[in-house]
Amino acid sequence: MGAKTMGVRTILAALALAGMAGLMATPEAAAQQTQSRLYDVTKSKKLRVCQFPLYYSISFRNPKSGEIEGIDADLAKELAKELDAKLEIVESSFATFIADLQAGKCEIGMFGVGATLKRAQAVEFSKPYLITNIYVVTRKDSKVKKWEDLDQKGVKAAASLGSYIEVFMKGHLKNAEVISISPPNTREAELVAGRVDAILTDFPTAIKVTDEFDWATYILPADKLAVTPYAYVVPPGDQIWLNYVNLFVDTIKLDGRLMKYAKKHKLDPIVAP
Repeated sequence: MGAKTMGVRTILAALALAGMAGLMATPEAAAQQTQSRLYDVTKSKKLRVCQFPLYYSISFRNPKSGEIEGIDADLAKELAKELDAKLEIVESSFATFIADLQAGKCEIGMFGVGATLKRAQAVEFSKPYLITNIYVVTRKDSKVKKWEDLDQKGVKAAASLGSYIEVFMKGHLKNAEVISISPPNTREAELVAGRVDAILTDFPTAIKVTDEFDWATYILPADKLAVTPYAYVVPPGDQIWLNYVNLFVDTIKLDGRLMKYAKKHKLDPIVAP
């Protein structure tokens, strides 16, 4: 680790400690500190992270090894390391992660969750670490050749159940039918089987599918559509834990770990500034 990285992390650690010292100035603040998930994690030495194991490049279960791989698989390990805690992955999905967080099944969701205003009514988001918009993945021999071909009668497009893309595109498309897909089914399998004409997705999945299948291609709208920041998600009402997660995001941006893992998984074009 270089001197620059050490300097950045030393400064951030000092700021965090200074903040904690201020929090402990009153009995009320001291009680708040011990009620935080940050206190629970550091005391139990266990960090439970909700992840969706079907998200290419983000948190995807390798069918050969059974291990979850992707940028957030790597960064969850980095967060656990910073907390000196054992990492425990809790499987979740876009349809269930809010309920999972509220039920206390995990301390944080780390799987490319789109930070939307609607979701922010129920959970809290960290600073963004990725930013993407909507893409369409089709077969090269599909009748959907360009973006304008998508919103036509008879066209079926698959979106993940509970994703912001599903919600947005159901309102955006006037003629095409949006088919909601939930595990164990996948959008890719629906496209291969010919049950849908296209997949509505984001940059990570578009890149992964076209890398893996020579029959696949992706289409980008002329104007960026539903540009959305991806962030980590935590239960509401725990400012100390949210502050720590935000500090983690700042740190991995400054010391290069975010870009390192983004390049590893071909996500560097969408790293948030």
